[in-house]
Amino acid sequence: MDSVRKLQSCFQTLADANRLRILKFIGENECSVSEIIKATGLSQPLVSHHLRTLRNMQLLDQKRNGPFIYYRLRDRKLLDALGLFSEIINNIRDENIKEPMFFCPPRWKKFWCADK
Repeated sequence: MDSVRKLQSCFQTLADANRLRILKFIGENECSVSEIIKATGLSQPLVSHHLRTLRNMQLLDQKRNGPFIYYRLRDRKLLDALGLFSEIINNIRDENIKEPMFFCPPRWKKFWCADK
C-alpha cells in the first residue's frame, strides 16, 4: 500500500468522534476497556469495535494482565499530530464549517452535535 493510501486509511479511521474521544482519554496512559467505557459513556460493544478498528490501523497496542486487556498508543507522535490539528481547527471560524455531506437523521443530531 502506498503512503497516500495509508494516510487516507489513517484519516478515515480518525474521522470518527468516538475514536477521537477514546484516543484522547488513553493519551499517554494504559487503559482497560472498563476505564474507557466509564470515561466515554459508550457501550462495551461499541468501545470494543472502536478499539479493534484502532488496533487494525496499528494505532494502539494491547497487553493482557490476567482477565483485563490494557490499551495504549503505539506512537506518542499521534497525540502531537492530533494536537496540531486541534490548533488548526481552533483557528477556523465556526461559520466556515459545514455539516457533513451525508444525510444525518434527526435522532443522530444529538450525537453528532454533542460537543458543540
